Amino acid sequence: MQNFVNSVYYTYKYKLTLLADSRINNNQNIIMLKDKETDKKAKEISPVPGVGSIVEGKVVARDRSSLFIDLGNQGTGIIYGKEFYGAKETIKGLNIGDTVFAKIVEMENEEGYRELSMMDATKDMNWTNLQALKDSQETVKVKITGVNKGGLLTSLNGMQAFLPVSQLSPENYPRVADADKAKILKELQKFIGKTLEVKVLDLLAEENKLILSEKAKTEQKLKEILKNYNKGDIIEGKITGIADFGAFIKFPLSVINDPQNPDNQGKEIEGLIHISELDWQLVQNPAEVVKVGEEVKAQIINIHNNQVFLSLKSLKQNPWEEVEKQHKKDDIIKGKVISFSPFGAFVEVMPKIRGLCHISEFSSQKEMEDSLKAGETYDFKILEIQPKEHRMSLKLNK
Repeated sequence: MQNFVNSVYYTYKYKLTLLADSRINNNQNIIMLKDKETDKKAKEISPVPGVGSIVEGKVVARDRSSLFIDLGNQGTGIIYGKEFYGAKETIKGLNIGDTVFAKIVEMENEEGYRELSMMDATKDMNWTNLQALKDSQETVKVKITGVNKGGLLTSLNGMQAFLPVSQLSPENYPRVADADKAKILKELQKFIGKTLEVKVLDLLAEENKLILSEKAKTEQKLKEILKNYNKGDIIEGKITGIADFGAFIKFPLSVINDPQNPDNQGKEIEGLIHISELDWQLVQNPAEVVKVGEEVKAQIINIHNNQVFLSLKSLKQNPWEEVEKQHKKDDIIKGKVISFSPFGAFVEVMPKIRGLCHISEFSSQKEMEDSLKAGETYDFKILEIQPKEHRMSLKLNK
């Protein structure tokens, strides 16, 4: 009988225990459901970023090929595979608890994680920062790492950048007399390893293009200085460089000759005298007219986009004004052959006046060179005179 009572008692106790456990489990399930509903509502209230969005999170775990990021109420993100190895150097320096930015590349993978990319996020943020630099016109320092025939190579904010030759400051512009590309490249190679101050000139994220300018850093200051000059002004300056297309001149001379004076700092201007403005005669080599270091007077003929263009010949008497008075079409005149080109022979008919005997007047280049010798004088017939264009067409008078 006692055994029966004990059996009933333990059976009853067991059932009570099961009932209690059941109620506890039910309560826990209710709590879990409520937690899920709360999370769901939180996610509905918080703006949910989509694919392509940049998100912020904290590093919570890592292994040899994965990095786990706590995104708060947006769940857990993972960086793995090619995204992990692509950002391996950055990931190396991260510790648990560090805050990172990443771009969502997939909202939810098979394991329930948001797939992230640090590379894309860094790239997007870099372009955003570069756009801010462009908008603010802030000057930054870059180290030159390479060159090509068009300019200098460098990087800014982790992005490859290009500094064209045309955007170098006047003092760094390569002065190559014959514009030989190999010589220009050699001059540019001197900048490798050097640091230059530049501004962002242009950028196009879609094409990974980032263009820098060195001369832009002084644009505003130069603009203010140029307010003191006008077209037609005559200045005194010093020839600082010669290229195949003309000569560079720095002015005013008072500033150039007294560089130690604090009042003169940054007030010098460098302009260009184009080869066509060096002299009234046809100039083939600017070095025949001016020399580096020579002091000359020149006239400003144009100021455009902070660039100054000057002329030497405008201060000289125009010999073409006399040509029309002394000669006319069909006249026979004597002329000295100066040089040959693929399109004819240049002939000096008066001091600083050269005409062209076109190659079409001969059956071939060989016939022209057989008929004419450089340095020799021949009789030529004037086919056409255009004093305003400074042109004279000639024909050998046989």
